[in-house]
This record gives sequence, structure tokens and C-alpha cells, in this order.
Amino acid sequence: MAGGKLTDKAIKNAKPGERLAILSDGSGLQLWLTPTGGKLWNYAYRFNGKRKRLAIGPYGKDPAGVPLEAARKRRDEAAGLVRDGVDPATRKRQVKAARAEAHANTFAVVADELLDKKKREGVADATAGKLEWLLGLAKADLGALPISDISAVEILRVLRPLESADKLETAKRLRAVIGSVFRYAIATARAENDPTQALRGAIASPKPQHRPAITNPEEFGGLLRAIEGFMGQRTTKAALQLMALLACRPGELRHASWTEFDLDHCAWEIPAKRMKMRRPHRIPLPAQAVAILKGLHPITGHGAAGLVFPGLRSVKRPISENTMNGALRRIGFSQEEATAHGFRSTFSTLANASGKWSVDAIEAALAHIEPNAVRRAYQRSDFWDERVKMMQWWAEYLDTLRQGGRVLPFKKSANSAG
Repeated sequence: MAGGKLTDKAIKNAKPGERLAILSDGSGLQLWLTPTGGKLWNYAYRFNGKRKRLAIGPYGKDPAGVPLEAARKRRDEAAGLVRDGVDPATRKRQVKAARAEAHANTFAVVADELLDKKKREGVADATAGKLEWLLGLAKADLGALPISDISAVEILRVLRPLESADKLETAKRLRAVIGSVFRYAIATARAENDPTQALRGAIASPKPQHRPAITNPEEFGGLLRAIEGFMGQRTTKAALQLMALLACRPGELRHASWTEFDLDHCAWEIPAKRMKMRRPHRIPLPAQAVAILKGLHPITGHGAAGLVFPGLRSVKRPISENTMNGALRRIGFSQEEATAHGFRSTFSTLANASGKWSVDAIEAALAHIEPNAVRRAYQRSDFWDERVKMMQWWAEYLDTLRQGGRVLPFKKSANSAG
């Protein structure tokens, strides 16, 4: 059917026939009427001497259709590409492929890949849980967006509510986690830059918070006596006693399993996957710690999960993070005075003040990583022999403090210089 330009009325009144009919609007824009009643826009053109066709879409004024004026606009855009030496059909396929690739490479997809990679690499369960939680915060707003299209402004919108709620530490960590997703996307050729770098200083920095710890020997003796008199769960009391003796991280102790302990050889070996720095860590067990563990084994040593400190609700899960801190509150120490993590600071302060042990041995006991890369490369020892002696000295020193014995000032020795 030939003629002048089409009108909506003419298109509406057009009826399908037994064969395909073509209505022309001019300049290559055609409306195809199919025998089944379909009305489809096409653009007919020549490119490199060949006849070609670009499908524009079905006629219609609803969201799924292409009205007359919109079809003409798309025809004009396609004609412009032809004049510029670009095949509109090829361009359409490229755009469609790019959209499909973008959909397959959203922030959520890349973030989930990174999380799976971290888990395969043996990241600690607690760390994986925190990472998953932070990624969940980011995915709520960024998840459906193609990662290559996300701007710094869009990331800032995710961080601002946390800043407004004075959750500055969470905002800082979230920015870092989002940045790690972008760096992974760059490494896998799905993004070209990390927009979080432009946000340095855009969010208020959290004020450093020091974990409360008792570093006065007499006062620490009072804490040890309070723990000795604790009337709650025996496992909780044992956990606090071991925290004081071993200077480990609370999470390392909470998730400890009996298979990690060699009580005959007085050693606790923590696998890399449970350590903050992803390195296996050995802790010498003083006689006092061995005695506590042997006393605890008849209570929890036969559980199906093998946990030294199983929770009350389920033996398959360890005691919660708040169990030990809650016990400290019940024996009279506020959160401003003492925390489970504070035992590490107490050990570090008093062991260094004693002048009896090298700084290297103390840092190794705390599972700290040497910050100097060159020195770390040459440092292969975990100072085990010195640490065995140090941890037994520490346990005996705590016995003295707990019993309220006279505490003499430490005398500095050559070891105090490190």
C-alpha cells in the first residue's frame, strides 16, 4: 500500500489480509501488517550497496508499543547513522549486547563473586559475615546498577545516611568494602576506575576509640578475684580466665574447638581461616590454662560440634560476643572499665613494662604482623621458646595479682629495648 505519510487513524483502521502488507510513511519508515493482526515498524535502508532492514518495534500507544511520532524519530536517528557510515542494525545489536553484559555485571553480581572468592581463600567466618552484612547495605541501593555506570555521587548517597546517624566507623568500612568490589571489577575487566577514591574526605572520620583495659596491676588483681568469684555459667567463667591468661582475641577463643588443643604438649594451634591476619597462630599453654581446659573437657568435650564454648541455645554455635562482656558487667565492671578484648591490652602493657621479654615475642603472642615489610621478610621465627617461658611467667604473675600479693615495680632489663 503506497501513499503519503501515515496517520494514527489510518493505522488504526488498517486491517490484516491473507498476506503481509506494508504501509509506507516515507523515507524508509514502514509499518508491516501481518496476517495475524500484528503492526510492526521497520526501517528500510541501504548500507554498502545492500538492502537492509532495522526492526523498530510494534505500533502502539501503550508502554510496550511505539507510537507514530516515536517511530519517525527512531527512523531519523537510524538515517543519521547511515549518513555517518554506521550500520543501524549492527549498532542495535551492539547496544543490546552491552545492555545484556551490563545486566550480568551489576554491582550485586560482582559483589557476590568477590564474597565467594574471599570464602574460597579461607577468610575467617566472622570476617565473611561482616563483609556480607556491609555488602548488603551497599546492594540495597547499588545492587541492580551496572558496576561500570556507578558514580561517586551514587555511592555517596549510600554513605550519607550512616554519617547522619553518626555511624562513622560503619560508613568508613562500607566505603572501603565498596572500593574492594570496584577493584575486583577492574581486575576482571568489568570497570575502568574506582569511584570511591574520589570520596576520600567526603565523609567525616570516626574518632579513634580505645577499648577499655585495666593496666594497673593492683586493679587488675581485683578483676581477677571478681572473675574467680563469678557464680554464672562455668564455661563463661573459664572463658574469662583463659582470656586473661592467653591474651587472644575474643573471637578466637569463642570459636575454639577441642581438636585445636594439644594439652599433652601444652599448645593451642588456631587455623589460618579463624585468624584476623589469615595466618595460623600457635599459643603456648601455661599449666594454669591446661588445668582450666582439662576441667572444662568433661562438660563440653563430647559435643557434636566439638566447640570448647558452645552456646546455651545450640551446641553447634559458640557463645555470643556479648557473653563475656555481659559477665564482666555482672561482676561489677562497666563497659568503660573492662571488656573481653581489653585483656590483650593489659597483657601487652604489663609484659612490656616487665622488661623481661623482647618486643618481638610479645607482638608474636598477640598475633600482630610486623609492619615493616623488609623486616617481616627476614623474620621467620614465632619466638616460640621465649613465648613458652613468657606465658608461664604471665600465668604465675596473674596468680600473684589474684591472690592480692605485694606487687613490686618492674625493673627494666636489656630486653625492654626490644
